[in-house]
Amino acid sequence: MFNNLSCDKLKEECGVMGVYRNTMDDVAQMVYYGLFALQHRGQESAGIATNDGNMPYFHKGMGLVNEVFNDEIFRSLKGNIGIGHVRYSTTGESYINNAQPLVVKYRRGSIGLAHNGNLVNAPLIRSGLEDDGVVFQTTIDSEVIVNLIARYSSDGIPTAIERTMDLIKGAYSLVIMTEGELIGVRDPHGLRPLCIGKLEDGYVIASESCGLDSVGAELIRDVEPGEIVIINQEGIRSIKLNKEYKKASCIFEYIYFARPDSVIDGVGVYQARKNAGEILAKEHPVEVDMVIAVPDTSIPAAIGYSEALGIPFSEGFIKNRYIGRTFIQPDQSMRELAVRLKLNPLRSNIIGKRVVMIDDSIVRGTTSKQIVNTLKRAGAKEVHVRISSPPVAYSCYYGIDTPDNKQLIGAVKTIEEIRQAIGADSLGYISPEGLKRSVGIANDPYCTACFCGDYPLEIPLR
Repeated sequence: MFNNLSCDKLKEECGVMGVYRNTMDDVAQMVYYGLFALQHRGQESAGIATNDGNMPYFHKGMGLVNEVFNDEIFRSLKGNIGIGHVRYSTTGESYINNAQPLVVKYRRGSIGLAHNGNLVNAPLIRSGLEDDGVVFQTTIDSEVIVNLIARYSSDGIPTAIERTMDLIKGAYSLVIMTEGELIGVRDPHGLRPLCIGKLEDGYVIASESCGLDSVGAELIRDVEPGEIVIINQEGIRSIKLNKEYKKASCIFEYIYFARPDSVIDGVGVYQARKNAGEILAKEHPVEVDMVIAVPDTSIPAAIGYSEALGIPFSEGFIKNRYIGRTFIQPDQSMRELAVRLKLNPLRSNIIGKRVVMIDDSIVRGTTSKQIVNTLKRAGAKEVHVRISSPPVAYSCYYGIDTPDNKQLIGAVKTIEEIRQAIGADSLGYISPEGLKRSVGIANDPYCTACFCGDYPLEIPLR
């Protein structure tokens, strides 16, 4: 059920962070700062695990990063290797047992694992493991991965990871910790992002480059699809799968999920969003008095749209930044109030004006309707809506929480019907080709299944 403004958006699942240092100074704190920078990727739970070469230490809890950790907890997280995780659940319920990192003991030591993504064949593998007597402590597919790695560990963890990657299917970016190594893994299609940074005395692996920036690490490169990156006291080395796969990175990272100051697969997120706004202006121009954005992710696209048409960009909303996950959840009759509390129109800017409102997506359409109505009640003469992604018409099965197809307005209505449903004077979406051009890579290495239904790998049985 939609309860507030943020519910009418697709939800990314998780953010992961790993730090390896040659000293044991402040590793847990560095992971903490990285998770703080990645908080937008998950707000339900947070966790950090460390290892001092002899044993693991870990702490995790429900809530935001700054609610879960404090100085006393940091003092208990010893070691020169650390991994961390922030979670938004798509597979498995939201409770403490499902929080990550997972830390397990096996016959050769311990493994800590944090996972961003979703496996499409996890239930099948889990069933087989349970038949063999494996007892699971969580309902998340990440536990399937760590159990497989432990099972195949007799030839070493890197080999165990390779064997595990041969079995699992779906989206995954992993950070893995042993007594002596930090390991990063990206699925063969590169569906979820993962990058590597260099410290003066070590390395960092993170979901986004903003996580590296937060601890002063220099971005080296992205982990390649199908690559295993192993970091230890000897430095960094790489193992790549022999089999070739078609790259299919999630294009929604550039539209909405990633922070605008991140660089993913060599592409700056802010510039990609601004490019999308410029292309949207060429594809769907309109004569208006001003351009406004639904804050915050749509602001770069709105600036691009404004500059392309020479129409002033101005604030149309004031965002209440103190309404977070603990905000009381309104019932159906209170949804309009929830939107007004989160976004309040700036009447003096919009009264009597023809405005074009830029947003990054329309999922169900309920919030878009409320925002358009709010602008008109505040005195806007006309409200035109432009969307910097194509219509979302298909569910995602690779770590993004997407409603059922029947609840996606882009799957059940034409663009004209959507326009009428949200009450806009006009509505225009960027074309799929325009979106790909906005990212600036011609050979189409992206997953766009949520727009076209062309999935890069199998989807789970429904």
